[in-house]
Order: sequence, then C-alpha cells, then structure tokens
Amino acid sequence: MTGQDALPPILLVGGGKMGSAMLTGWRELGVSRVVVIDPAPEAASLAGPSVTVASGPEGLPADFHPAAIVLAIKPQLAAVLVPAYSGLAKGAVCLSIMAGQTIAKLTSLLHSGAVVRAMPNTPAAVRQGFSVACAGPGVDAAGRGLCDRLLGAVGQVAWVEAEALLDPVTAISGGGPAYVFLLAELLEQAGVELGLPGELARAMARATVAGSGALLAASSEDAAVLRRNVTSPAGTTERALAVLMAPDAWPAAVRAAMAAAAARSRELAG
Repeated sequence: MTGQDALPPILLVGGGKMGSAMLTGWRELGVSRVVVIDPAPEAASLAGPSVTVASGPEGLPADFHPAAIVLAIKPQLAAVLVPAYSGLAKGAVCLSIMAGQTIAKLTSLLHSGAVVRAMPNTPAAVRQGFSVACAGPGVDAAGRGLCDRLLGAVGQVAWVEAEALLDPVTAISGGGPAYVFLLAELLEQAGVELGLPGELARAMARATVAGSGALLAASSEDAAVLRRNVTSPAGTTERALAVLMAPDAWPAAVRAAMAAAAARSRELAG
C-alpha cells in the first residue's frame, strides 16, 4: 500500500521480538517511513524499503519527524533511554508497550502529554496478538486512531479508560502465552513419563494446545461449556479434572500467579 493508505512516519525504539513483530505488521499495512533504534547487531536485518536502522538517537536523520514514537524497550531502561527522544515528542503521539511504565512517568520523561500505554502479547508475531491500550489525557482522536492502527496491525485491540487495569491485563494477556506454553511443556513431560516416545509426546502436546486454542477462537461458547463438552461423566478427563480443579490446585495457583504478576507490574511503575 502507498499514498494515504500508508502509515505515517514512525520511530520505533527497540527492535526486539515485540518491536520487530509490530514492524512486520506495519509493513503489511504499508509504511511511508520507519526509523528503528536498536544497538544490537542483529537489528540491522530489520532494514529494508522505507525502513532504516540506527544504533542510537544520534543516528536519527535530521529531516525525520515521526507522527508516532513507539517505545518497545525493557521497562528498566526507560528512565535512561526515553528522554533522548523528548525533542521528537512534540507533535507526535508516544505509544509505549513497556510493562509498568505509567503514562504520568512517560509524560515527564518525554515532556509531552500525548502518551498511550499499551500491553500487547507475543502472538503478535503471527498477527494473532491481543493488545489493551489506555490513552493519556493529552491524546487527541487522531493520535488514538493512529495507535489503534499500529496495534491493530498485529491483532485485536481493546481500550480501557482506567490505567490501573493495565496491571491485571499485563498479568493475564501479556504473560498469558507463557502460561499456555508451560502447559504444552508439562503435557509433553507427562506423556514421556507415561511411556510415550518423546517426539510423539511433543507433537501431541503442541497440536492439542494449538488446536484447542483454534477451537476456542472459532466458538461462541463459553470456555467452561467447551470444557464440559470434552468431559464424559465418570470418564478419564473427569478423573484428571478432579485433580486439576481441586481448590488447592489450579484455581488457587492461577489466582496466586496472576496476583503476583499484577503486583510486579505495579512495582515496575515505582
């Protein structure tokens, strides 16, 4: 795509897994110009038509005026790295995908009120991500619309008005893929322990998790209904679920895990 369909100039600070996944989605939409800032040698591979890569802010082209600054760096580096882009923040919307970094803190670092904070997740790499975003008070309709397009390039987007909701979002959606991958790991390990060949156990675990996710995505039924559909009375699945759903098993562990992740998100804001 070109012309008015193309995304306006974008500055991407951080070309890691999430940053590069978003860049791929933007390229599919069509980009007028993107500058990626990342000191890692492998980041050079992100360069291509309309996309240039620099190792730091000193490498920014003098004629570059981004409509959006996307911060895709580790949250612990925000205080050190973000202020270098404050000069470009005037007239641009800043979209942060850093966990725990509040709109107020980023506004202070950038000396700009146009800040959107969002939490995407790693299925963005296959355009199946889910992002939840919150716009700061200085973001106008055009800025919000641009951020919606940037996030929508890699999956679904939802917006919340209360920034505090991004802490549980980070716990559940942001970290969610890791919990699903852990389930695949544990199913594979259990299969091997029960006597299955390793390759078969891995194939079964991965296909079962992926297929179940696809079924869930395709169905309008509640997840609990789909679970019950698999569970024959007095059958093998019911026996397994009696262990997993015991009050001190998955129900307690998942609640404790989500609370711990949300607490860590709040800690990062400090």
